[in-house]
Parts: sequence; C-alpha cells; structure tokens
Amino acid sequence: MPLHSPRRSPVVALLALLLGLTVALIELDVIDYAFERVGVESRYLISLLAASLLGSGVNVPLTRRRDEAPQLSVNLGGAVIPTALSAYLLWQGAAVWQSLLAIALVAMVVHRLARPVAQVGITVPIVVPPLVAAGAALLLAPSSAPAVAYVAGTLGTLIGADLTNLALLRRLGGPQVSIGGAGTFDGIFVTGILAVMLA
Repeated sequence: MPLHSPRRSPVVALLALLLGLTVALIELDVIDYAFERVGVESRYLISLLAASLLGSGVNVPLTRRRDEAPQLSVNLGGAVIPTALSAYLLWQGAAVWQSLLAIALVAMVVHRLARPVAQVGITVPIVVPPLVAAGAALLLAPSSAPAVAYVAGTLGTLIGADLTNLALLRRLGGPQVSIGGAGTFDGIFVTGILAVMLA
C-alpha cells in the first residue's frame, strides 16, 4: 500500500520543540517513569516515541481519490501507533469499562473545543484533553489511572477531533483527509504523555 507525506503545517516548529522537550524529559527519567507506570518497558520507550514522531509524516491511504473528492488516509504516528498502544493496554487489563467511559468523556470535550483550520485539519487545545483524561482516570479507575489516562487521552482526542468531524475535514480543502494527521497529531502525542504524567 503506498504511503504519502501530509502537507506540512505551521505546527512543524512546535513538533520540533516537542521533540526537544521529550528528549529532555527522557533524560530526567520523567517520561520513562510515566510509561513504566502504564506498562511499557523503558527499553521500548525511545523506539515508540521515535516511531510516533517519524510516523507523523506518513499517511496510509484508505480510499482512492475520485474526481474532486479528497483521499481518505490514516496517519501512522497520530492514529495507528496510539491506537495500537491503547489496544495493547486494554488487552493488558487497563480497566476496560472505565476506559470506555473516560474515552467518551474526553471525546465529547474535545469535539466541543475542536476547530477547523484550512489546509491543516482539525486543531485541538493542547492542555485540556490531558487534564480531562487524567481527571477521568483518577476518578473512574484510580488503581490503573496512568493506563486509563493514556487510552482516554489518545483515543478520546482522535475520536473527538477527527472521527466525529470527518464530514467537516472533507470540506477544508486539500488533496487528502488524514485521520490523526497534521492538525491533530501534536494534540494526540502530547495528550498521551501529559495524561500519563498527570495521572
């Protein structure tokens, strides 16, 4: 299946800043500690974060472009990897019903706050989703809060920002619609890390 690079947006500088901040937090063992609380061994952490960041530039097409309709694709770093990790955490026993409730709560809040930006996609506030995810996780499943916070933060943001706004995404212009792409990736990436640390 062919892979395509998404249109670069003004958030590239922010992503570079996030990468630097991530490296600094790793050096301070903050992210290492947070993800070990979730259930991800530290030896896999760098590879996982690097795959997410590098995968933000890769869109996997789901549909072929017809006439003037934009091509629908899914972003590797902003959708596939976070969803796969969330599925792994749920399979490992991350309080499934509590996680589903937390996902629904985050998705509703993010959907209300999401804003369309032409040629970028759906943008979300970078602080609110992790706060909601962490709060929901601590309230619903205090014994497994870090894992629930990650699952709710990433999947809730993905659902609330992109999946519930697919029709709107198609009207924003551009050759393709990327689920978890440029406008949403930074929100999902940061939300996952911050939600775990807050919880």
